[in-house]
Amino acid sequence: MEQPTAMNTLSQILEKLRLKGKDNELKISDHGKMQSKSLGKIYSPEDLTIVKTYRFEGDSDPADNSVLYLVEDQEKNIGYILDAYGIYSDNEGPAFDDFLKKIPTENRDEQELFC
Repeated sequence: MEQPTAMNTLSQILEKLRLKGKDNELKISDHGKMQSKSLGKIYSPEDLTIVKTYRFEGDSDPADNSVLYLVEDQEKNIGYILDAYGIYSDNEGPAFDDFLKKIPTENRDEQELFC
């Protein structure tokens, strides 16, 4: 039986998502909703569940700090939302943070998500 390998970098997790066909990035739209261009869907917070959160901190460069949220929609599609910490965030204004706060959260095991 193959032993799972630890995923501890952002690029490792994004590559694993890509290999599993789950590399659907969601970004906040001008209308305050999340949009997945690869799935062609637009989501409200109640349409999603955050199933895993990863935090990454650079050793010496604060610009390397980021958060990766793995989300699942009501049809069981897995996607992700990527954000940098603080002033390095690509998401200006309160809409992004307000949206994230409204998404229900459940913490799932990596093996369940990447099987």
